[in-house]
Amino acid sequence: MASIDHAPPPFFKQGPAPLALLTFYILISLAVFVVDLRFRSLDLLRQSVALVVDPVQRVAQTPGSLVDYARNYLQGMQLLQRENDELRHAKLNTAPNLLRLEQLEAENERLRKLLVVKEREQARGQVAQILYTARDPFSRKVIVDKGQQSGIVAGQPAIDETGVVGQVTRVFPFSAEITLITDKDQAVPVQIVRTGQRSVVFGLGNGQLELRYMPANADVQIGDVLVTSGLDSIYLQGYPVAKVVSIEREGAYSFARILGAPIAGVENFGEVMILDPRQALPPPPPAAKGRGTDGSDKPGQRSKKKRATKEN
Repeated sequence: MASIDHAPPPFFKQGPAPLALLTFYILISLAVFVVDLRFRSLDLLRQSVALVVDPVQRVAQTPGSLVDYARNYLQGMQLLQRENDELRHAKLNTAPNLLRLEQLEAENERLRKLLVVKEREQARGQVAQILYTARDPFSRKVIVDKGQQSGIVAGQPAIDETGVVGQVTRVFPFSAEITLITDKDQAVPVQIVRTGQRSVVFGLGNGQLELRYMPANADVQIGDVLVTSGLDSIYLQGYPVAKVVSIEREGAYSFARILGAPIAGVENFGEVMILDPRQALPPPPPAAKGRGTDGSDKPGQRSKKKRATKEN
């Protein structure tokens, strides 16, 4: 009896070749990446995924948070007595100045009103806990536990007890992303405290800052403190930003290379304060047509009137 000459049916259904599938998926990934980078069309999807994944992230961080809490609690018990003693001594040392503080503030307010000086903007905000750093090794970003439900919006500045930390760049329902001032895409308008000269400081992405656009013969010294100038609509004036640590002047270049170290603990975990957005300044009132700023006639019109009077 002749045997039947045919191959058995395959156990699994054959599909496209693995190399073809890999190429297809790579092309789809690149297309989605380009579309999101150019048109930011996946922000809504990203926020939805963050909303779903946020509880899972918090649960995954619970064991580590408990261990850190226990260690900090035991260390805090040992340091508590010493801190109490230091606070009592500090209270006695600062008591004379604190007693005069209220009187000096009232006197300052009276003098500002007497000189018709605009009142300084008040800094208000809310404290946020830093949860973790961003997973991108080429950026300097942290994630905090305040988001849209707390009224956080993109653009708000963040500070700590020593200076400027960064700026809110992305907001999720229950968290927000803060880009540190040391990130290579961040820039802060600053002012040198010693000389009052203004410039812009840029992050280098390696934990340092660079003071750019300063002439080679500029009066800058190592140790100079840089504070926010307040010229932008983000940071208030006077917050410490960096301290100059290196200056390179070469005659072949018009600008000096000035490096600084951030004053705030931008690379440390802890709490930050997210300041409320600055209020936009009201536009100046339009001047009356044909009159000066004080309500009088313009100089050209006054001269015409005098000339007409002389001719009469």
